[in-house]
Amino acid sequence: MKQYDAIIIGSGQAGVPLSKKLANAGMKTLLIEKGVVGGTCINDGCTPTKTMVASARLAYLAGRCNDMGVEIKGYKVDLKQIKKRTQGIVLKSRNGAQKAIEDTANLDLVFGEARFESNHEITVKLKDGKTEQFMAAQIFINTGAATIIPKDIEGIDQIDYLTSHSILELDKVPEHLLIIGGNYIGLEFGQMFRRFGSKVTIIEKSAQLLSREDDDVAAEITNILNGEGVNILTNAKTLRFKQKEKGGITATVMVNGEEQKIKCSHVLIAIGRAPQTQALALEKAGVKTGQKGEILVNSKLETNIKGIYALGDVKGGPAFTHIAYNDYTIVYRNLIEKQNLNIRNRPVPYCMFTDPELGRIGISEKEAKAQGLNYKVATLEMSHVARAIETGDTRGFMKAIVDTKTKKILGAAIIGTEGGEIMTVLQMAMLGGITYDRIRYCVFAHPTYSESLNNLFMTLED
Repeated sequence: MKQYDAIIIGSGQAGVPLSKKLANAGMKTLLIEKGVVGGTCINDGCTPTKTMVASARLAYLAGRCNDMGVEIKGYKVDLKQIKKRTQGIVLKSRNGAQKAIEDTANLDLVFGEARFESNHEITVKLKDGKTEQFMAAQIFINTGAATIIPKDIEGIDQIDYLTSHSILELDKVPEHLLIIGGNYIGLEFGQMFRRFGSKVTIIEKSAQLLSREDDDVAAEITNILNGEGVNILTNAKTLRFKQKEKGGITATVMVNGEEQKIKCSHVLIAIGRAPQTQALALEKAGVKTGQKGEILVNSKLETNIKGIYALGDVKGGPAFTHIAYNDYTIVYRNLIEKQNLNIRNRPVPYCMFTDPELGRIGISEKEAKAQGLNYKVATLEMSHVARAIETGDTRGFMKAIVDTKTKKILGAAIIGTEGGEIMTVLQMAMLGGITYDRIRYCVFAHPTYSESLNNLFMTLED
């Protein structure tokens, strides 16, 4: 059994930088990866999807640029070329991350699937079928999450459904893409493939898309997607699939209590993701998990077993790359720099990269109301934003929730071009305790999107 100071399971956006930092701090470190280096973000999450979203946006702009005096005739979407470009970017990121690992002293990289034998012992099944055993005083789990496949849909095991991973492998644009799930993954892929030329239908079981967001936010995103020809069915439940002999698929869907049949060529499952913990044999280490298999941690990301930590999506909670990365910084600074950091009350910004984007920070109006807060809401349509008018896309709006007494910003939702960047301005204001009345009279460069935060908070003047 090989002895290490630290073992990291999973080379995602927490595992890779943590492994290098621990090794550079003098700890003999082992990084175990069952697939390829980089985790979801690099391989089948942020990097490939946002690359393809960029191609889809160009297709959209090519189709409407005549409105702005530029005529383009006969453009076409080449999915093979889009895929080639995407894979090139993925490989560059993946190979760069792996080389950095291999070039780090005190750090070993092993490819295989890990499982616990005790709270300090790990067995790894290597790619060639052999096994190796390792031991360390400290173990860090960064195994991420995987697509949830619903078991209550009849015939789902009889069709060749797509996931957020396998859809990236398509060489041809689907004729009709049926998407089960109306949240971030489903909406990004839905708009993307609609712009590539697919007919797209989205099935959402809740009364609205983005069920956790405010009603007006969900309604605006719905209007934007509808405006591009995406068919959206809410209050809808998929009952069964039937594979046709000639290759098509028929889905039976209950919509507002009535059954209807939808014929499609492809089905994307996008109802959510679950922590990947089944293969770890956590029970042998005594590590506690929650109802969805998530690893339970304290505010410093340590499990109930001293010396075992969980970072990123595997611990549940907000499943974002930037949260996983922040997890790494907290663990590293606490262990090596002897700081006393925790994850309580940290900001959780996030973006949905439809076009236009949705940028979110803090609490929603729905949450403010549920908490009984004394708040006010500022809203500004993007049609009143000079920069949006000049660039030709006035879809969306800005919305901020503020505390009536303290005038502090409690949360914001920005739907618009560069919505994530505008949201980040408000996040920095929230972190610095800058009140909305100061932003109202702040001097911003003209003409920018953020400049219209002046006008957003002007709507709150008595």
